[in-house]
Amino acid sequence: MEGQVGIDRVMGARIRRADKKINQQYKDITSPKDPNTLETLLKRVWFIMSGDIYLGNPNLKKANTPINFTEEQIVEFLKCKNNPVYFARQHIKIVSLDHGLVPFDMYPFQEKLISNFHENRFNICKMPRQTGKSTTCVSYLLHYAIFNDNVNIAILANKASTARDLLGRLQLAYENLPKWMQQGIIAWNKGSMELENGSKIIAASTSASAVRGGSYNIIFLDEFAFIPNHIADEFFASVYPTISSGQSTKVIMVSTPHGMNHFYRYWHDAERGKNDYVATEVHWSEVPGRDAKWKAQTIANTSEQQFKVEFECEFLGSVDTLIAPSKLKTMVYEDPVRTNGSLNLYEMPIEDHDYIITVDVARGVSKDYSAFIVFDITSFPYKVVGKYRNNEIKPMMFPSIIVETATAYNNAYILAEVNDIGDQVASIIQFDLEYENVLMCAMRGRAGQIVGTGFSGKKTQLGVKMSVTVKKVGCSNLKTLIEDDKLVICDYDMISELTTFIQKRQSFEAEEGCNDDLAMCLVIFAWLVAQEYFKEMTDNDVRKRIYEEQKNQIEQDMSPFGFVSDGLTDFEGEVDSNGDVWKVDEYGDMSYMWEFQWSIPNA
Repeated sequence: MEGQVGIDRVMGARIRRADKKINQQYKDITSPKDPNTLETLLKRVWFIMSGDIYLGNPNLKKANTPINFTEEQIVEFLKCKNNPVYFARQHIKIVSLDHGLVPFDMYPFQEKLISNFHENRFNICKMPRQTGKSTTCVSYLLHYAIFNDNVNIAILANKASTARDLLGRLQLAYENLPKWMQQGIIAWNKGSMELENGSKIIAASTSASAVRGGSYNIIFLDEFAFIPNHIADEFFASVYPTISSGQSTKVIMVSTPHGMNHFYRYWHDAERGKNDYVATEVHWSEVPGRDAKWKAQTIANTSEQQFKVEFECEFLGSVDTLIAPSKLKTMVYEDPVRTNGSLNLYEMPIEDHDYIITVDVARGVSKDYSAFIVFDITSFPYKVVGKYRNNEIKPMMFPSIIVETATAYNNAYILAEVNDIGDQVASIIQFDLEYENVLMCAMRGRAGQIVGTGFSGKKTQLGVKMSVTVKKVGCSNLKTLIEDDKLVICDYDMISELTTFIQKRQSFEAEEGCNDDLAMCLVIFAWLVAQEYFKEMTDNDVRKRIYEEQKNQIEQDMSPFGFVSDGLTDFEGEVDSNGDVWKVDEYGDMSYMWEFQWSIPNA
């Protein structure tokens, strides 16, 4: 009894702290009356007092602890150092839901991934869910930290908690390495760890400040497709100096697709050989046990759309997008022929061509962008030939850039959205900069806003106010123009925004965490093309052109019902019981756009 009391006094708080981390063989002891208690406590004291463990954790070796290697251990150490695949196969352990702590039994594609990480500086991996991609990556990161001195590794994810979880998996694998293979621990925390060979690993969220000021040998980006675009922009602007500062810096980018965002761009460029990334794609069928039966069961429990994104790894974007996913998949971006800051030009001005610029103005805060798009409306289909997008430009400076661009493009017409700060921008363009080709809108009763070039009436303003009707008509027209190939878009940022421009209630707007500034410029243009003034400028009736091209198909579809009027050659209206004639708007069969035209006297 006296021996028991003495032991308890010696251990104190250190024993209680070590109690949670004792080997599995001691965890079954629950009662102090157990005859093995004394032996257990003695062993715990030995672990703590021996001086070769870190902070009471018997699975971690303290720094500066000498190790007497056997010949077999030296041979094994060298094998692991030279071959990260062998190291992972022989010494990495993972937690299985069914069997607890088990060796990492790698699939062939996982071995290929580790080899690619080892042999190449830049890697991008498109992988389905639940393929062990995180475990595979942390296995290589652990190998790199152990067998290389004075290296810095950053584990970055869309959330800090996710990054810390990945570091936790790495630390678990480290704890289960043989003591003779471990580097001694200098620091061991939830967000970082440091080894006695000088190697450090940090875990943080993917942001501009995550690796600022540091020099890193490996930057691991987990689920990069889920990083909002504006954060991804800021991150790469910040991290590029870090990457370029060394000749051997590695970047590992691994994700399941999530729309056409920065991950899509890096992947697409890698496939085309336009960057230095080595692209690795893993199909869901490469995981043992996943066959046609598993696919059918998974679709039944989720949806076909979800399966295509999460397992087929298609860049479909969000659900309920304005533009059909099948069309979004076929839209390909191009590199601009000239770039000047935030201005990207895809075609230089051509003499005698007609251009229109639509403008969406932000307040100059970091999340929203001030943007404009240059359209070539000379011929059909229309083309996007330039775009400007900047989230730091102040509204007072924005008009000068618009006017300079418009002047270069043959004094292009300008149509700005003027609900908020845009009114100030339009006024500066018209009055301060004295630019003449500013389109104006006037209210015309049920007809709503009508585009013109001069003031007429009391309800006339520079630009267009984004109302429910304008947005609804613009979205409907934009869908038709893009899906019928009547508007050519070759800009990455526009395509990206369209993949997250989704239906919310009775309208369309950006998905949470995404932007729609360029998408709204497209909506403004689509609304404009249905205006009479636009048709007069271009001598181009878009609705009629689209109808004529699809007339044969429409007639075939409707032939079982007999003759169907095209609404163009015949009388374009309806007569109500009072003899009044109502006419549908020129573009699209939208019931809310019916306007009163004239009255027919009763006979």
